[in-house]
Amino acid sequence: MADDAPMGARADWLALVQKTLKDKSVESLTKRTADGLTIAPLYTDDDAPVAAQLSFGPRDPDRAWDLRTLTAHPSPEAANAELLTDLDGGAASAIVRIDPSGRNGVAIGSAEGLARALDGVILELAPVGIDAGFLGVQAADWLADSGKSSPTALLMFHLDPLGAFAEAGSSPGPIEAHLIASANAGARLAETYPKASLFLASGRVVHEAGGTAAEELGFMAASALAYAKALVRAGLGMHEAFGRITLGLAADAQYFRTIAKLRAARIIWARITQACGVAAPARIEARSSRRMLAAEDVWTNMLRLTIAGFGAATGGADAVVLGAFTEPLGLPTAFGRRQSRNIQLVLMEEAHVGAVADPGRGAWFIEALTDQLAHAGWASFQAIEASGGVARALEAGLVAKERGTEGPQVGVTVYPNANDTPPVVEIVNAADFAVEAPSARLPGPDSTCPRLAP
Repeated sequence: MADDAPMGARADWLALVQKTLKDKSVESLTKRTADGLTIAPLYTDDDAPVAAQLSFGPRDPDRAWDLRTLTAHPSPEAANAELLTDLDGGAASAIVRIDPSGRNGVAIGSAEGLARALDGVILELAPVGIDAGFLGVQAADWLADSGKSSPTALLMFHLDPLGAFAEAGSSPGPIEAHLIASANAGARLAETYPKASLFLASGRVVHEAGGTAAEELGFMAASALAYAKALVRAGLGMHEAFGRITLGLAADAQYFRTIAKLRAARIIWARITQACGVAAPARIEARSSRRMLAAEDVWTNMLRLTIAGFGAATGGADAVVLGAFTEPLGLPTAFGRRQSRNIQLVLMEEAHVGAVADPGRGAWFIEALTDQLAHAGWASFQAIEASGGVARALEAGLVAKERGTEGPQVGVTVYPNANDTPPVVEIVNAADFAVEAPSARLPGPDSTCPRLAP
């Protein structure tokens, strides 16, 4: 490590490697990603691009990122107990996934129902967000009621009709009408809640459907631009419109890809905001990938979630949501939820992963992969915009082209545990908690698109 230590030449390295490879060429070590990006076996300072000027906000040495949890238990009372336990156990914020049927979220169909789920949560201290699909506007009003018009309430309305449309394959009424209604609701609520985030522009629906990192980035960017335009048309200023949008990405067990993808997202966001004449730093919420989780020998999912959390934190996520390792089997027990929290706490408080704002900076491979993903993600974003915007691209099937599948995974498809003993999960009958759902339908014909099925 001394300054006068001799540096090995690239040719020397190639010669040594060639001896090991025997009949194969050094080029055989070069790999290609699903996006067609080249991964070389060796990187030097000649291979790395000029480091992008990434904007990372100052990090609290004790709380480098927002440890965020999510509850989807169909019972509002059980969901409330989970939220309070999470916040008491180290979480800083929480998401409530809403589904009046109880099949894929908390069975909530009114402001009173959400109030029961949030009982005892101090919204001025703990940010709370909602995932409600096409019920986003109604759920945003329910969350606003819980905020009691407090200007310091830390609410995340997470409106995302485009993501709901992509996953469902149809919308109750024109998707453009849902976009307008969401923007009008967001602009209205922004006046009462100056600290609230309004939209979640997430590319995770593309990831979960088997999409590549570049496709995920492109969808995220196109959704963010569509939401910003809609908010401006609804009356917000350009700067406030961009400043009220959170970017959503998936974090998986391919940690180099996760790190580079999150860094690339900041580059893409900076280019969009610069082109629009505003300075709004990116706010990224990273959630662990569901498609990476194994349904057999699910104990190994603890490792995958740890790697995903490491990649998200190292890549600069502002908030990280890790699912439970038992997610493929059913609702998590208290043990499963505690494991998800503690993974992040160990990464944050014992491994000090957040001690450096951008640990990947200057690493030749990370810089090169970031640059490649930023360009590929930008090209995907341009293709969506060229087709008329993200709604038109979805309807035309541009986003839902055929997806690939993950390669072999040790412990999943290779050498699975023959003596697998599944852990305990909570099994409930969603119908026991179902409530009447308010109508999400808007006037006009339904929009349809090829579904991005998880």
